[in-house]
Amino acid sequence: MAVKWTGGHSSSILCLNVNTEGLVASGAEKGELTLWDGGGTVAGQFQLPKTDDVTSVVFSPCHPTRLYTSHGETITLLDVRSLKEPIECFQMNEEEINCLSVNETDKFLAAADDSGAIKVMDLENKKVSRSLRHSNICSSVAFRPQRPQSLVSCGLDMQVMLWNLQKARPLWTTNLQEYEREEESAQSAGQFFNPPLAHSLSVASCGNVFGCGAQDGKVRVFRVTGVKFERELEFQGHSLGVSQVLFMPEAYWLLTGGNDGKVLLWDLSSDAGKLQKSPAKSLHRRKAQAPASNRKDGKLSKVTSNEHARVLPKLTIEHGEKVNWIACAELKGSKRVLVADQSSSVSVYPLLEP
Repeated sequence: MAVKWTGGHSSSILCLNVNTEGLVASGAEKGELTLWDGGGTVAGQFQLPKTDDVTSVVFSPCHPTRLYTSHGETITLLDVRSLKEPIECFQMNEEEINCLSVNETDKFLAAADDSGAIKVMDLENKKVSRSLRHSNICSSVAFRPQRPQSLVSCGLDMQVMLWNLQKARPLWTTNLQEYEREEESAQSAGQFFNPPLAHSLSVASCGNVFGCGAQDGKVRVFRVTGVKFERELEFQGHSLGVSQVLFMPEAYWLLTGGNDGKVLLWDLSSDAGKLQKSPAKSLHRRKAQAPASNRKDGKLSKVTSNEHARVLPKLTIEHGEKVNWIACAELKGSKRVLVADQSSSVSVYPLLEP
C-alpha cells in the first residue's frame, strides 16, 4: 500500500526530484512548488509567478540547496533554505520547457522545450552556450554521468540523439520508427500501428547505458560506444505509453511508469555482461555490419522475440493512475519510489532491496 503525502499542493503534481540529503521537491500545475522532508512533512512552499505549470525540478548535483525549476518558458533558481525570493531567473527558451538537466559538475544546464529546442546554459557566465534541436517537441534531455560535456535527448519526432557540447549537430541519431517499420513488415499486414513517440530518458550511473520510454509501451535500452550508441535490449511491460524511466543508483535497476497506471521495477543486472561488452569488440562489429555511408543513421540490430520474453519486471506496483513522474529516495533507511500522478498528493511505495 502507498503512503500518501498530502497538504503540499492543490492541483496535479507534474514533476519530482530528490537531493543528496533526502529532501524532495515537487512541482505542480499553477506554479506550485513544495519541499518535503523524508517523512512526508511539508518543509517549504513557493508560488512561482504567472501561475505557469511547474514542469521540471532539478537539484544541483554539487550544491543540494540549489533547485532549478522550469515553469512556462522560464527557469527559476531557488535556495531551498530560503524560498522567499528566487536567486535568479533565466529566459532562454521560447516555448514551454518540458525537462531540465544539470551536469554533474554544475557547469551546464540543459532545457528541452515544445519547439524541439534544447538550450544549454553555461552556468558560470549565465549565457546560452549551445542551441540543439529536434524536429518536434523535445520531451526529455539528460547529461551523462562521468561525461560532463555529453548528453542524450529524445522527442515526439521519435528521435533519440547523442550530443557533445563541442558540436552543434548530434553525434548519433536513431529514429525509433525506422526499426519499428522493419519489425512491422515482418508481421501480418494491417496490424494497428502505435508510433514510438519518445517520452522519457534516464542514464545509468556508469554513463554508458541509458533507457528510453515511448508511447508504444516499450522500453529500449541503449549502450553508448564512443560517438554512437546501439540498442541492446527492448521489452514491454506497459499496455499504454511509458511516461517515465529512471535508472536507480544500483547499476542496472530501472523504474518505469506508464499511462496504464503501473510502476514497474526491472532488474537488468543479469544483462550486465551484455551491457558492459568490450567497446573495442562492439565498435569492430558495428563497422563490419554497416557501410560507412549508413553509420550515421544509427541503424540497430534487431532484438529477438525471446529477448522480449526474457526481461520480466521484478516488481509491479498497481498504482492505478496515469504516472506523471517517478523518483527514488532513501527514506528512513530503506528505498522508496515516489510517484506523481493526476492528483495533488505524492504516493510513496517501498522497494525491494537489491
